[in-house]
Amino acid sequence: MTEQIGELDATVTRLGAVLRPNGDPCEAEGVLNPGAARSRSGALLLYPRVVAEGNRSRIAIVEAAGTRERPSFVRVGFALDPTEPYERRAEGGYGCEDARVTFVPALDRYVMAYTAFGPAGPRVAVALSRDGYEWERLGLVDFSGAGLGTGDDKDGAFFPEPVLSPAGVRSFAFYHRPMMHISSMDGCAAIPHILALPPEQRESTRIAYVPADAVLADVRNLLRVAESAIVLAPAPEWGRIKTGGGTPPVRVAEGWFSLYHGVDAEVLDDGKVAMLYRAGIVIHDAERPHVVRYRSPEPVLSPETPDECSGVVNDVVFPTGIDPYDDRPRTYDVYYGMADERVGRVRLALR
Repeated sequence: MTEQIGELDATVTRLGAVLRPNGDPCEAEGVLNPGAARSRSGALLLYPRVVAEGNRSRIAIVEAAGTRERPSFVRVGFALDPTEPYERRAEGGYGCEDARVTFVPALDRYVMAYTAFGPAGPRVAVALSRDGYEWERLGLVDFSGAGLGTGDDKDGAFFPEPVLSPAGVRSFAFYHRPMMHISSMDGCAAIPHILALPPEQRESTRIAYVPADAVLADVRNLLRVAESAIVLAPAPEWGRIKTGGGTPPVRVAEGWFSLYHGVDAEVLDDGKVAMLYRAGIVIHDAERPHVVRYRSPEPVLSPETPDECSGVVNDVVFPTGIDPYDDRPRTYDVYYGMADERVGRVRLALR
């Protein structure tokens, strides 16, 4: 459901790459797509996916030092190493990918949603922490209560406060994106098939809802989704192939603000397909986030620099971490993956 508000202007200032592979074998194939949070003491923590040879992924912990204008970033360990059966497989890539981290005051916990890539494929998984450094897994999310069953799913990111579900139930909520197997077809064959589908049948950003009373009684119930609603189907202007969650939402006057990603495709002369990942703004209603109050008519961040246009996967900007400024209202540092190989930072100001 969309109830569009007026125009929303944003200024984006690129601040360059902040993390690159450092020569460690753990980062041989990239350091990318970081979650972000502030520790109890106020230190900025990033949680990038680091990829070893063979596409084996871990979630690292990186701590910021220095000043906000001139930060340095120090690797301090790992939040998650793939140890569970649902995170490992005998052949091909596997591991813990693309963490988004949200501090949820009602739980007094940091909540990490991440992609567990194991024998069944990618699934949304959840881990909890009291301090942002030591993490304990809850497990894989169960979507069967929402009628979605099991299947490939990605891009989990939690809202920091309980909201009302479409059925009116006070719930903890998070983004997710069920996947279509057709979108992994080789070459250009998949593109016309996808574009021929109604937008809501393509890969779309959804919000899942977990009843808050059940979670407050037993935090393990955070895995049991009761409802799920499409909030960002692909649109004709951009992001025609699919959309997916980006940064965890933060509160603004208009509602819940987040950056999401949209994907377009171009068939090249040699028959190969070039995918283009860009980012835009979404604002959800404060109480009923299945109601979208604003959606970018065009991207606010597109691949332009060499770091964004050339890498493991070319032409990708993929926002996953957001850090508000205490002294600058409506201003945020956004951390994002650059071409699936590095981590970049932009300053985004809403006007």
